[in-house]
Amino acid sequence: MRSIDGRSLDLDDVVAVARTGESVRLAPAAAKRVDASRRALEKVVAKGTLAYGIKTGFGELANVAISDADVRALQLNLLRSHSIGQGPPLRRDEVRAAILLRANTLAMGYSGVRRVLVTRLLDFLNRGVHPMIPSRGSLGASGDLAPLAHLGLVLVGEGEAEVGERVLPGKKALARARLAPLTLQAKEGLAIINGTAVNGKAADRVHAAPVAKRTARR
Repeated sequence: MRSIDGRSLDLDDVVAVARTGESVRLAPAAAKRVDASRRALEKVVAKGTLAYGIKTGFGELANVAISDADVRALQLNLLRSHSIGQGPPLRRDEVRAAILLRANTLAMGYSGVRRVLVTRLLDFLNRGVHPMIPSRGSLGASGDLAPLAHLGLVLVGEGEAEVGERVLPGKKALARARLAPLTLQAKEGLAIINGTAVNGKAADRVHAAPVAKRTARR
């Protein structure tokens, strides 16, 4: 069992989870940070402050206010609008590495997400739910928006995921793993896609790890 806290994850951890299917849990200290961050964000929401991506639109719409009734829809639509990747899907170990890296980043406690979002990503790893993520379609400096949107869609019961050896619609994949779809709250869609967990350099490091170890032993 590996433990993530947003601070101590190393390459051996990533390889163990991505390639050998080792299980993962959220460290208690990290869980407390995530909870505290969420409470702080909810205070911002309650005050009605125009905070970017929470009560406003994105990019050029950063100064456009979002009504309370549309806050949840904004986060879901963000995933839907960015899930436009193309090409063959990433390999299973690449998907597992991406899930772990995203969960570890959120575990730092800076993103304002609920704890359940982090633990649900770990549920994907522990129960073998692997979102189908097209290998082409990242925006680079803005984050891996397209691939991470495909990952995020499965959290809400959309998109597609591999469970066992079958590719299923997101809702059916969750049901097979005995998981329920999440309803995204303020900031959570943005937090899912605003990162670089699928960038090529990270994948290259995972692929090269066994070779590096063999070289070191010579």
